[in-house]
Amino acid sequence: MTTHTVNPDELEIAEGREREQLEGWIPALATDDEIREALEKAFDYRGDITLTLKDGRTIEGYVFDRRNGKTLADSAVRVIPSTERTKLTIAYSEIAALNFSGRDTAAGRTFDAWVKKYWEKKAAGEKDIAIHPEALD
Repeated sequence: MTTHTVNPDELEIAEGREREQLEGWIPALATDDEIREALEKAFDYRGDITLTLKDGRTIEGYVFDRRNGKTLADSAVRVIPSTERTKLTIAYSEIAALNFSGRDTAAGRTFDAWVKKYWEKKAAGEKDIAIHPEALD
């Protein structure tokens, strides 16, 4: 029996996704692929989006799940509306327009940004430095 040691330098490392500036973006939803790509980005987005449905209704809320099927009618996005405590399931085929309308609550909230603020305060001579999170509202 031979033992195999794992060299951590040889392990596959997945690159992080580059964060796009999506706040305020209204994607074109002309093709099935554009609809699927836009809703995938809406799932990754950490703010509210506004969906305009083909029946004229608008729903603003947070996308917390999506399910990709073979067709747009088989695919669905799951949204928590900002005005109520329910969970809606909406077929991709019902969506006429999408707007990244809410503030991206994750923008600029990296550890690197925190460290940068810390060193700026330290360089300015501040004592007892504490960086507190912003309110989400």
